[in-house]
Amino acid sequence: MFPPLQDLYRIAPELVLCAFGMLVMFLAPIVPKARHGALEFIALLGAALALGATWLTAMHPGAAYSGLFRADAFSLFLHLIVIGAAFLAILGSTGYLKREDLDSAEFCALVLFATAGMGVMAGAHELLTAFVGLEMSSIASYVLASYRRDAPRSNEAAMKYFLLGSFATAFFLYGIALSFGATGSTHLDLMTPLANDSSHTLLKIGLGFIFIGLAFKVAAAPFQLWTPDVYEGAPAPVTALLSTGPKAAAFALALRILASVDAAPPLWFWALWVAAALSMFVGNLSAIVQTSVKRMLAYSSIAHAGYILAALAAAAATDHPEAGIAAALFYLVSYALVKLGAFLIVAQVGGAGERHVDIDDFAGLGRRQPAIAACFSLLLLSLLGLPITAGFLGKFYIFNAVLETNLTSMIWLAIILGFNSVIASYYYLRVMVAMYMREPKQEIVAEPAPWTLSVVLWIVTAGTIYAGLFPARIVAFAAKAALNIR
Repeated sequence: MFPPLQDLYRIAPELVLCAFGMLVMFLAPIVPKARHGALEFIALLGAALALGATWLTAMHPGAAYSGLFRADAFSLFLHLIVIGAAFLAILGSTGYLKREDLDSAEFCALVLFATAGMGVMAGAHELLTAFVGLEMSSIASYVLASYRRDAPRSNEAAMKYFLLGSFATAFFLYGIALSFGATGSTHLDLMTPLANDSSHTLLKIGLGFIFIGLAFKVAAAPFQLWTPDVYEGAPAPVTALLSTGPKAAAFALALRILASVDAAPPLWFWALWVAAALSMFVGNLSAIVQTSVKRMLAYSSIAHAGYILAALAAAAATDHPEAGIAAALFYLVSYALVKLGAFLIVAQVGGAGERHVDIDDFAGLGRRQPAIAACFSLLLLSLLGLPITAGFLGKFYIFNAVLETNLTSMIWLAIILGFNSVIASYYYLRVMVAMYMREPKQEIVAEPAPWTLSVVLWIVTAGTIYAGLFPARIVAFAAKAALNIR
């Protein structure tokens, strides 16, 4: 028996992504490698149609497949982030793949499959469904991390990512088992502990294991050890995707669980508070001493996970979590735009084999490639949180959500957030000083940016400025998504 048409509408983006991923895989051995650019176009078309398919989802909200999946404003918001990130990652990586002589068909198919898994995580309303989405995304990501097969560092990155990711998956799955034992259900809206103290305790432990699994995926301390090596060793376009899409999907699942499961708010609150503070300090203090721009941005990603966790802590601290959830969602938009552009710029400036990714290699970039340097400076300023950029308003909304709780512990968290923003200014401005105020130690030939990369950089810079100057629509959408999360 075929599923109801309404159910198919509600998972339309995932169906489109998987269909085009399989189409690209089917055509890859048939189409000559010299013409694999056509497969890149097909993959881009698939991502664009998946974005369009979110309209079908928006027109048919509700539960799908007996409540396993939910189409609402919250899942729609996250779908736009992860599918948009995939589209830009594919478009921005075409020149890189050609330069490094990497097969583009397999790359595009893996990105589409990974994005489908992220979409499942964003819309899942049941833990085993979320686990399926997590594994779809993770397995494709493990392969993408080692896509430069001839580079030992890339293979090392994939091995670390796979081994540590497997441990995180085991924690997540064990947490599901314990939660089921405590509540008799894996549906988020039915997970109420049974009428005895042991069930409450078991559910707390189960949620703790689930939190560990998700903390790994978002690169939150103290589960961040894999991040610098994987982000550095993976191809830069893959790092651009890993730092945005999977992180947004994992945060989406954490937010959904936080808002739906009524179990021990103090447990969630203190776990999020400690993880936020640790992530900010570990990420920013470690980034200060880095000489590689790529590795510095990796540690920066850990710090930004801490900022988003601060918004989640604000949501967990009150009975009305909408402000914290909306702040986290807006920050995910600004973060995705900036990190995508930053890592794609590193891929371009790094040259063949990504040999020029140290801060010293960026010296004089303002003269060699003024447009690239200006774009990178804007993105760094957004990460820093300066006005007119999306990053400024992202941090403002998080500060506002944290302080609105009126809790002493949250005021301290706001102080930690402000202090870490000051720390971060050192290493962001350090790169800008190198680009504009230092002479290069060696002559590096500037490679012209492919037109596809130029389009992506225009999109991310325009999006960063638009979200910084005219945030009303995004904020309204985020607020609506926060209200529809349950």
